[in-house]
Amino acid sequence: MQHHHIRSESLDVFTIGNVKERSKWIWAHCLALYIISCSACLLLYVEHKNITKKRLVHITGLSRNPSHFTVVVRGIPWSPKESYSVSVRNFFGKYYASSYLSHQMVYRSGIVQKLMSDAAKMYEMIRFNSTEPHVRSNLLRCCVCGGTTHSFRMLSNEPESICPGSDNIDPDLREKECAAALIFYRTRYAALVASRVLQSSNPMHWVTDRAPEPLDVYWKNLCIPYKQLWIRKLATRLASLVLTLLFIVPVGFVQGLLHLEGLQKRFPFLKGDLENKYIIRVVTGYLPSVVLMIFLYAVPPAMMWISTIEGSISRSARKRSACTKVLYFLIWNIFFGNVLSGKLIERLSVFSRPGDVTALLATAVPAQTTFFMTYVLTSGWASLSTELMQPYVLICNFFYKFILRNNDGPSCGILSFPYHTELPRVLLFGFVGFVYSVMAPLILPFLLVYFFLANLVYRNQILNVYVTKYQSGGRFWPIVHNSTIFSLVLTQVLSMAIFGLKKSTVASGFTIPLIICTLLYNEFCKQRFIPVFKNNVAQVFIDMDQKDADCGMMEEIHEQLRSAYCQFASTSNDLGKNVPLNHFEDGHSVTHKDPEDMKNVPLNHFEDGHSVTHKDPEDMKSSMTSPGN
Repeated sequence: MQHHHIRSESLDVFTIGNVKERSKWIWAHCLALYIISCSACLLLYVEHKNITKKRLVHITGLSRNPSHFTVVVRGIPWSPKESYSVSVRNFFGKYYASSYLSHQMVYRSGIVQKLMSDAAKMYEMIRFNSTEPHVRSNLLRCCVCGGTTHSFRMLSNEPESICPGSDNIDPDLREKECAAALIFYRTRYAALVASRVLQSSNPMHWVTDRAPEPLDVYWKNLCIPYKQLWIRKLATRLASLVLTLLFIVPVGFVQGLLHLEGLQKRFPFLKGDLENKYIIRVVTGYLPSVVLMIFLYAVPPAMMWISTIEGSISRSARKRSACTKVLYFLIWNIFFGNVLSGKLIERLSVFSRPGDVTALLATAVPAQTTFFMTYVLTSGWASLSTELMQPYVLICNFFYKFILRNNDGPSCGILSFPYHTELPRVLLFGFVGFVYSVMAPLILPFLLVYFFLANLVYRNQILNVYVTKYQSGGRFWPIVHNSTIFSLVLTQVLSMAIFGLKKSTVASGFTIPLIICTLLYNEFCKQRFIPVFKNNVAQVFIDMDQKDADCGMMEEIHEQLRSAYCQFASTSNDLGKNVPLNHFEDGHSVTHKDPEDMKNVPLNHFEDGHSVTHKDPEDMKSSMTSPGN
């Protein structure tokens, strides 16, 4: 009330912008910066130790994890005299004679495989309809050729099925071999060594890497030639960068809604419509955040598609790559885009010196407190309620059941937790909290409520709603670490600039040692903790090998390796044992792990060992049209 030049409804009075130049209160902000930075580093260290311990427990707890014994090899040299399979057997049998166990080739998926997958889905739908008494008989006929539901045969999982490690593989599949394979070793340590050493004098040949878990393998990308990967990575990074930069257009539109005075000066015809105080409150209040949320809904699917093209061989790696891209996108567009575009609308000037950028951020960041407080309410609190209600899934189920009149199966399949959507949002709010903790502390209570609710909501969703299809072993944690360190360093740099603008050079100089210590702490964490998340520990693997050898379990583990990875296995093998979706009257059930897998899966296995399969399109036609089969 003492500062008459500040409007009573303005939030500037609660920011560092209200502190006068050379005021002693600047030292209070400097002290708060030291307390927040030291507390964050201490908590980050404690959390690093906890997550590292959990990762080691995860590795040792899965003693029969087939990925520990398996290595992915790509870039297999082509030979006109022998097939890829023979080349792999000769190479690893020669150079790893004591530790090489067997191998499994990767095959290209084609039209026949898609037809077999469609036939499996068709059988599933017709079998459902046959159990409903109200369905007419004409609906029980095949939509392709008019055959009855008995046109499909129940085939047993005998030699005709495609099983890994089998020598009786269809000759047609040998022609579809890719220059990639899965190599199985007798011990975990041998697989670890083979995945890290250079196999050939040509680094583009016989490239080895750790194999993902069986349910984590993205088979489609294993067929990508290794020589194309660097081109794909370059193209996808360029595409994500272009998408990130082009999104500044809708961000600028949103910021135009926040600065109506500047818009009225540039566009005089808007003055009549923007004089109503209710319209001004709506337009400058919640409308910008709502518009921005609508634009942002298309970003995670686009980044996931770009990460898929990048060539990741595991689903978790693809999701981690998309998570990183979405996080960079949000930090640039939500924070820097809003701050810079909002100030540019007022100034409409070009920077003449590099120091102008720091000065602009120092003055513009506190001025955007209102926007980020409303953004926490709209995008933060509202997103948690949306996560609980799942409106998209509800709309899909409504359309599937009441519009399409199909009550027989799930419309969206079983969902896994969308890390690439939710984790960047949580890290963005942490980033905003660090930046505004010193400049505008009023935002912290809103963020505290958000994180408290998010803890409850996400724990409930992960434990009770979503299905864990595969384990990533805590490899998302380095993303959290990098985001936290970047938030701390940016907060310290902006605080140093603000203290300098407030004519407090001593307080500004006191932030320089803090920045240096934070960067040194980051290097310490990269040397002490981060390598555990990127590589497996040889000491742990050797102890596990010795323990299994003493207990006589190695032979049993070797037998399980032969059937662990199955490229053409149904998606209902493992998860269906825990989460049955649809049961038949004869006790059979059909379950699915991932809707994406059905695109690459030719077989549909049931719990009793039977499967729906066809070797050839002609056989498929004959089996559909023959009612006696």
